Amino acid sequence: MTKPNLNENLAIQKELLFLAKQNGLLIVEESLEINESGMDFRVAFATDEEGRRWVLRQPRREDVWERAENEHKVLDVVRGNIPAQVPDWRIFTPELIAYPLLEGDPIAVVDPAGGGYVWRFPQDGLSDSFLDSLATTLATLHNIDPDKAKKGGVRIKTPMEARKEFAANIEEIKQNFTVPTKLVERWTVWLSKNSYWPQHSAFIHGDLHPPHIIVDDAQRVTGLIDWTEAEIADPGKDFVIYYALFQEEGLRELLSRYEKAGGRTWPKMLEHIREQWAAYPAIVAKFALITGKGSDMEMARGMLANWDVKRG
Repeated sequence: MTKPNLNENLAIQKELLFLAKQNGLLIVEESLEINESGMDFRVAFATDEEGRRWVLRQPRREDVWERAENEHKVLDVVRGNIPAQVPDWRIFTPELIAYPLLEGDPIAVVDPAGGGYVWRFPQDGLSDSFLDSLATTLATLHNIDPDKAKKGGVRIKTPMEARKEFAANIEEIKQNFTVPTKLVERWTVWLSKNSYWPQHSAFIHGDLHPPHIIVDDAQRVTGLIDWTEAEIADPGKDFVIYYALFQEEGLRELLSRYEKAGGRTWPKMLEHIREQWAAYPAIVAKFALITGKGSDMEMARGMLANWDVKRG
């Protein structure tokens, strides 16, 4: 993400302050802190005149608004039905979304210097409290009644629809990017084997990476944010980034706790999640096709060309 220059940054601040005021939110100008790391939204943190902290989200592209509308429906269904806080959107317009800041802090944030994560707690020393609360939160989320979610307007995909959509995305990627043969072969095998794939859909967050997981001082998960990708679909998707960070040993431990908390598993769930991670470059490439930005296309090309097939 290209960082705005000083003049651009001042213009962005002025626009955010105006949009907030237009919607009845009076921000203390000096408190406004802008974060440019998000792909879909510009994010800012601010304090209102009564001392309350807020999160401001500004869509970066027109296509984001349709996904934001889905996220709004998702939050209405999820709120109060999982053991974690979720955002309560007080402002919801195509130009600005705003909600009171949740209590706690992300388990990690994106490192603007290196592109990895800066962890609030040591990555290799996450506690049982974190693992148990994450497993319980995911199990509860995945067990939300799909019919209730569907009535709330949440997107829903059958297991076969999710699988076919991914296959179609991969074909589109192959037509627009150079993809190493070994990577294509691995994706093809994964898509063709029924045993890998779940026979059920579940209510998923869809983008569960560390900055979206809020924890307290005891490492207990207290909130989940950024629900743009949420839908009723493949439950394995919520474990893919965790696998990338903690590999098979870490994933086995989390899945064991998830099952004990009531999460529904299947014999090759771990293998399926591993193959989803191997297909992650296709997700990045699909995103690049949506945005059409040169920087996103270049990132996708680099990921496809340099992906470690064996490790993935």
